[in-house]
Amino acid sequence: MLENLPPCPKCSCEYTYEMNALVVCPECGHEWVPGEAGAGGGDLAGERVVKDAVGNVLQDGDSVVVVKALKVKGSPSGIKAGTKVRNIRLVDGVDGHDIDCKVDGFGAMQLKSSVVKKA
Repeated sequence: MLENLPPCPKCSCEYTYEMNALVVCPECGHEWVPGEAGAGGGDLAGERVVKDAVGNVLQDGDSVVVVKALKVKGSPSGIKAGTKVRNIRLVDGVDGHDIDCKVDGFGAMQLKSSVVKKA
């Protein structure tokens, strides 16, 4: 039995409890082995690798090219394939949209990394 249980590495909840060999978070339901929690917590930042449509690793500040035409709500024309987007930011977006950027003619929006290629 551990005296001081570590907080949840996913949601930082302090009310974790032991269940057999695992530590469990009651808020998000995440389960982990306490000996690997330190190693796993350090790997979460390194684990965040975003790849484009062809497998190149993307980083903040990269320029990308849209590889397929995209429909945009409220716009009669969408984003055409071949549109270059500069200075991207990688974010934890909603529904797989992990790139935050400004597209010329459309403004700020989020894109999926699966529809862009590193320029």
